[in-house]
Amino acid sequence: MALNKSLLEQAIKSFLIEEKTKKDDGASSIDNIAAKLATAIDTFVKSGTVTTTVTTTGSASAQTGTGTGSIS
Repeated sequence: MALNKSLLEQAIKSFLIEEKTKKDDGASSIDNIAAKLATAIDTFVKSGTVTTTVTTTGSASAQTGTGTGSIS
C-alpha cells in the first residue's frame, strides 16, 4: 500500500490541537507531542509496502540472495 501522507498530517494536527487546549506549564506538552509524533511517524512508515526484485544464486534447493527496494 502507498504511504498515506494525508493520514499522517491529520494525526499530527489532531494531537497538536489536543495539546493546545491543555492548561499546563508546557513542559509535559513537549513530551506528549514528541511521543505522539514518534508514534504517528512509526505508524506511517510501517504502513508502506516494500517492493523489490531478488536475484538468487545457487541450486534450486540452496538459494541465497539479497534485494533492495523502495517503500511506496
